Amino acid sequence: MARGPDAGALVERALNLSAAAAGVPMRIVEASATRWASATFAGARHVLDLEVGGDRASRAWLGALGEAELPMRGQLMADCTVVATRVGERSVCARVEALTVETA
Repeated sequence: MARGPDAGALVERALNLSAAAAGVPMRIVEASATRWASATFAGARHVLDLEVGGDRASRAWLGALGEAELPMRGQLMADCTVVATRVGERSVCARVEALTVETA
């Protein structure tokens, strides 16, 4: 029986939907996820390299990403931080680290 998409796929989908809603051209260049668990929670740590447009809206979207609501079925985005950016002539590359917690 299939369980549905894993946490990594859900994070990617949530970021794509958020960027599209903001009118921001975004592509995920690379993504990885590592499962983790504590005594009370289980989830995953995510590292994503994104490329967004170089316009003001794209930079604003990246700047607000840490506070954004990113709904995902069966997961809670516990933390989402842009840890590095590189500004190019036409785009901005950003490394995003996120922590998801299973809710179901």
